[in-house]
Amino acid sequence: MTNMYSLSARSIPLSGSWDVIVAGGGPAGCTAAAAAARAGAKTLLLEFSGSLGGSGTSALVPAWCPFSDKEKVIYRGLAERVLRECNAGMPHIAPDDVDWVPIDPERLKRVYDNLVLSAGAHVLFNTSLAAVERDEQDGVSTIIINNKRGLSALQAKVYVDCTGDADLSAWAGADFGMGDESGDLMPATHCFVLTNVDDYAFRHLLNGGSKLHASNPESPVFRIIESGRYPLIPDGHVCCSIIGPGTVGFNAGHLWKVDNTDPETVSAAMVQGRKMAGQFRDALAEFCPQAFGNAFLVMTGSQMGIRETRRIVGDYMLTLEDYLNRRSFPDEICRNSYFIDIHQALEDVAGNNAGRREGLRHTIHYGPGESHGIPYRCLTPKGLRNVLVAGRSISCERIVQGSVRVMPVCLAMGEAAGMAAAHAVNHHDGDVHAVDTDLLRTELKKQGAYLPEVTCAAEVISS
Repeated sequence: MTNMYSLSARSIPLSGSWDVIVAGGGPAGCTAAAAAARAGAKTLLLEFSGSLGGSGTSALVPAWCPFSDKEKVIYRGLAERVLRECNAGMPHIAPDDVDWVPIDPERLKRVYDNLVLSAGAHVLFNTSLAAVERDEQDGVSTIIINNKRGLSALQAKVYVDCTGDADLSAWAGADFGMGDESGDLMPATHCFVLTNVDDYAFRHLLNGGSKLHASNPESPVFRIIESGRYPLIPDGHVCCSIIGPGTVGFNAGHLWKVDNTDPETVSAAMVQGRKMAGQFRDALAEFCPQAFGNAFLVMTGSQMGIRETRRIVGDYMLTLEDYLNRRSFPDEICRNSYFIDIHQALEDVAGNNAGRREGLRHTIHYGPGESHGIPYRCLTPKGLRNVLVAGRSISCERIVQGSVRVMPVCLAMGEAAGMAAAHAVNHHDGDVHAVDTDLLRTELKKQGAYLPEVTCAAEVISS
């Protein structure tokens, strides 16, 4: 049993001048802060690292998941703005590319900085959430933060939890789920970047990296594994994209038993991930020498690529049935078309490698033009009056989290959460459950959101 220590009574600085505080500066947090500030709320964005963007910047995820439903862009508004501004600085990207588009992480950092600051929000970098205080009206009254000033207290009328792990909500007492029936989580990935790659060989001999993917039975990665010379490369998971001249970003390999709410497991995974990235460089140089013979491992992510942790219990839980039925909702705040993407468990690895397939437990795909709605009620934790959640920890079944966890939909959810937070401040004394979702949807559509009309007051099936 862990020994306990009681803090001595003391006073810390308090700032209570905020309308909205957004915790977490990943994709959802950036659009939430920008949307809240755009709507006139005095907004503060807290980020534990030194840059905004999370998965696409600090974690080095090398490409966006699709922004389209195979017919049209459906993640619009601020989400599409982020994509277009990032693309504009990458000459090798066609202007109309919207699906699986590579990411220049340094450019994306600047895009997010501009998005948030130009909207009028304030940002505190290198600042972590340390504790949460509740009031007697089932609301969060105060949060405690930690940075180079030490501990200090902040107060706002509404809080938007974009931590990815639902830290603010969980610490405030919200109910949540986590992992599968046994508590196991999807594996993490420590992304990395190789430079001095031969562009011609990579594009033509490896078809832009697609021949490295586990869906290719002849992927060199399986020969790497079979050689036994690179024991830290565990399975065939390799996704890679050209992110700059002679520079390829990799989302490759898996790290199991990593819980982002347990710092010890993350710390061990960071060490293991860096070793794995080094073995990937050496293995690719040996097995794909035309492209990678002179490659240089220039960078590993300063942040671990985490696929899942907590999922809040909200006023509505999005279900697999909703996903399969392409369901629409009267209060939906965005649409989603990404496939169910749950990465393999550790016990599946040997068989999947032998079978020459990536081994996803669930891969459920939509056809062209198909999508489902995400209700506003998935963003409102039960029992918390003035807290919203956006990002991969919204209220949903675990299998559906395998779809709604990716960056484009997180961007769209964040914009809705930020706008709703401002509405709650201005019209509902901070009560996020009282927000008029008809008005919210109208305002989102004015800002460019893709929200088809729902044909009746009840939840309906729609493609």
